[in-house]
Amino acid sequence: MELVLDLDGLDALIHVLRDDGRVVVGPVLRDAAITLAELGSAADLPSGWGVETGPGHYRVRERADTAVFGHSAGPQSWKRFLHPPRRTLISSDGTGFQPVEDTAPDYAFLGVRPCDLAAITKLRQIVGGRTPFVVAAQCTEPGEVCFCASMGCGPAAGPGYDIALTERIDAAGHRFLATSGSDEGAAALARVPARAASPDDIALAVGDVEAAARSMGRAMPELDLRDLLAANRDSAHWEAVAERCLTCGNCTMVCPTCFCVSVEDTTDLEGNAERGQRWASCFEIDFSYLHGGAVRTSGAARYRQWMTHKLGTWHDQFGTSGCVGCGRCIAWCPAGIDITEEAAALAGGEQP
Repeated sequence: MELVLDLDGLDALIHVLRDDGRVVVGPVLRDAAITLAELGSAADLPSGWGVETGPGHYRVRERADTAVFGHSAGPQSWKRFLHPPRRTLISSDGTGFQPVEDTAPDYAFLGVRPCDLAAITKLRQIVGGRTPFVVAAQCTEPGEVCFCASMGCGPAAGPGYDIALTERIDAAGHRFLATSGSDEGAAALARVPARAASPDDIALAVGDVEAAARSMGRAMPELDLRDLLAANRDSAHWEAVAERCLTCGNCTMVCPTCFCVSVEDTTDLEGNAERGQRWASCFEIDFSYLHGGAVRTSGAARYRQWMTHKLGTWHDQFGTSGCVGCGRCIAWCPAGIDITEEAAALAGGEQP
């Protein structure tokens, strides 16, 4: 099913999802960034706001139009809803331990970028959980740090969405081509005001997405990254990266697929106890602590571990790359380290 919605139709879709008992989460303008929060209506979306990004750089900017999806990936990913930063696993009041029930709501994610749609699929393979209702927003304007096309994760939405939207503003007005990707998605669209999509509507949307793929300014080298990283385990380039890397872990925190956690136990004097987990990072020196010492003590070793796992050994574990090309690790690295440039440097043959 392919329909065309206007802004009122988009607002109606949000209300349909809410009426079905779902908590609708989408992009909003908050704290000088495009973040994710619960939506009450389409008025909550960041109409007329875009972003400019670069290595170590992220700023919101006013657009010349009223696009609501005219921005690239922000500092938050959908990971925080599927794999919370902190979670209690079991608790005890002194009479025994009880598992903590999962109280996560039934989510509907609206405005999911194709790179994040791919990340949701990868992450759910690892952490499980309930499947959210997904309204994807296909990209027609890639950000300055985006490289999803070279990772096969965009700018067109891949499988896994219930509805895919392609936004367009021109002389004919502000509208969204809506494509259903599931029976649930088709049923939701049948309850909102819309008109049937014409061949021109579909052709314009396809053309916009294809143009976005051609205008992407970054890309991973076109070679087998697993072989590249395995062959460069002892490259001197890791030390060159370490001279700039602060080992702060920002890249792992903003990454939509990084899933590492640390388990912590807490008790009080009244006999209550809890075991919980929190996000952890392979950049923490204690993350590889074994038998009296850390395995990876240098910044070079920790950056190599992160990049090699993300682009290489993730294939061995899960059958795919762990990178979706969203560019968050580039924008939110305070040192401006660019993973695509580091891969290109290794591909260029920098050896000890």
